[in-house]
Amino acid sequence: MTGISIRCWAGALTAVAAMLAGCGGGGGDAASTAKTQSVMSLDSRVQPASAVQDVPSVKSRSASAAPQAAVVTLGELSLSKVDTSSSVGPRLVGLARDIAATKSTAETQTQWQWKDTAVGGKVAAISFRSEGAYGVRLGVLVKQLPGSAILRVYTQATPGSVYQISGQEILQLIERNQAAGDKTDQGRTWWTPDTGEGEATLEVELPPGLAVSTLDIAVPQLSHIFVNLSLPTEQEYQAQVATTKVNESDPCNLDATCYSENSSDRNAVARMSFVSGGLSYLCTGTLMNEVNLSGKPYFLSANHCISTQTAASTLQTNWFYRSPTCNSGTLQSTSIRRTGGAQLLYASASTDMSFMLLNDTPPAGVVYAGWDANTVAAGASIVGLHHPSGDLLKISFGQVNGQSACQSSGGNRFQCSGTSGNFYRVTWSEGTTEGGSSGSAIFANGRVIGTLYGGSAVCTNKASFDYYGRFDVAYNAALKDWLSAAPTSGSRTAVYRFYNAKTGAHFYTANAGERDYVIRTYPDFSYENVAFYAYPDSSTGKDPVFRFYNATSGAHFYSGTAAERDFVIANYPQFQYETISWYAQNATGNGASPMYRFYNAKSGAHFYTISAGERDFVIQTYKDFQYEGPVYYAWTTAQ
Repeated sequence: MTGISIRCWAGALTAVAAMLAGCGGGGGDAASTAKTQSVMSLDSRVQPASAVQDVPSVKSRSASAAPQAAVVTLGELSLSKVDTSSSVGPRLVGLARDIAATKSTAETQTQWQWKDTAVGGKVAAISFRSEGAYGVRLGVLVKQLPGSAILRVYTQATPGSVYQISGQEILQLIERNQAAGDKTDQGRTWWTPDTGEGEATLEVELPPGLAVSTLDIAVPQLSHIFVNLSLPTEQEYQAQVATTKVNESDPCNLDATCYSENSSDRNAVARMSFVSGGLSYLCTGTLMNEVNLSGKPYFLSANHCISTQTAASTLQTNWFYRSPTCNSGTLQSTSIRRTGGAQLLYASASTDMSFMLLNDTPPAGVVYAGWDANTVAAGASIVGLHHPSGDLLKISFGQVNGQSACQSSGGNRFQCSGTSGNFYRVTWSEGTTEGGSSGSAIFANGRVIGTLYGGSAVCTNKASFDYYGRFDVAYNAALKDWLSAAPTSGSRTAVYRFYNAKTGAHFYTANAGERDYVIRTYPDFSYENVAFYAYPDSSTGKDPVFRFYNATSGAHFYSGTAAERDFVIANYPQFQYETISWYAQNATGNGASPMYRFYNAKSGAHFYTISAGERDFVIQTYKDFQYEGPVYYAWTTAQ
């Protein structure tokens, strides 16, 4: 059946087909358009509990399931020559450390101790310990990786709680970095989430049928977190697990929980952590609302924090990172971390703004901040919400003093002068800012009007200025194309992918309900996250992708053309036509990427991927799969 797009299930999923066939897609995203509406201000809104959430990336398993790990240890790190005193710019919290034992694929291969899995694959792990670290992020250099490999990160102290990610998700991240122009090893590096301890274990599970030699990864660097960024929760504090406060910023900073002002806007602010060149930093960012109220997670921060796609790919965000009660010095238990990175949409030194689209869905209860694109006059009262030194959320009160022109003078230094320019000059009457506050927003009348570049404001000198990039300037230059885009005929939706290691089968669905049903009901299917993006309905004028189901073999089949659909209906009665799965297009254009197809004559199975890296891997490794070329065109990003 060459030319017929069939994928085999591990058993008949008739219940899925009967219950959920024809369901629409989940939350979506639209392509940016230069057509904008005449909107100059917008109020905030709350993320509803009904918003479709991502599948949690942290999994629980039996501690005994963890394989025996090889151990790589780095000694104490000398901090004597590291300047950590800067009160401006992103706060440096982690240093790059080279790892000789795993600096190349060859060295890394000698560390793996491969064992067979229950389904016939291979699994191995390496434990990395950096003495004296408060946290570790591993820099995994990827040159070749199976899309259906599973990578896990955990600590030896808690092997039953693991962060899990599929190979295809990592390949997507790398291709996004490369598409933005980074062809270096840094662009090919996946930085693992911070473990919060001085040790991190990297585990790799390969699917059946693959030789371990097909894995081409190394861990040449790690980022050694030398600052204690942890805080006790209120439960830990009450239980006296932690008896001292840690991570305190300068004493004049005000606990945001103590004030009713901008109480809603507090939930729009996140503490940011990211890696650049192996160095780890902290800044602050704000979730932004847009006129179509679509739930797109646009995120605003500073250009001097994140100015490249490669850095954006490493972004972690901490939401609700504040105290549960006034001045408790503890972290509320509802704080949530997201680790999926972001797509960089716009970065400019002229206003020092960085504008991103988060890859993770923000948790329920967060606020999409309102904004004002009108110029704010001198004397206007303002409120700043930020994480100085990475601390719990603080609030500052002040006013706009005027405007200035600012330019960088190297490093985190800059010069400002004059009475006009792209930056607001700000003074504080209460509170201040510090390193780590960078990128945070100031609000006037509850709406964002600027983001922090830096300044000389300190607790002991209220006359010193801070400088904020003007939102109105950045809005008119570019941000209106996203925040004030004209309504479109449709928005993209995620298409999710599963893999069954027992059969080598993949399954795709654009419906979050079906995704969750398969996760709950069919444990043999490993969830591999979002595979690509398409459109959920016909309003966009795109071409339908059809879905069939074979109750006898359990095979699902996806066809991108009506002619192929009709051919299957006419010639293969065992295939029951179910529905239109999603909408893509049959030609290039509109930023779409080819969906590549392979055919296995022995099994009658097809394999699809939108990743050129995964396509090349299949060509090199799976000789039974005949490459058939592109069959339709979809999108690699939601935006």
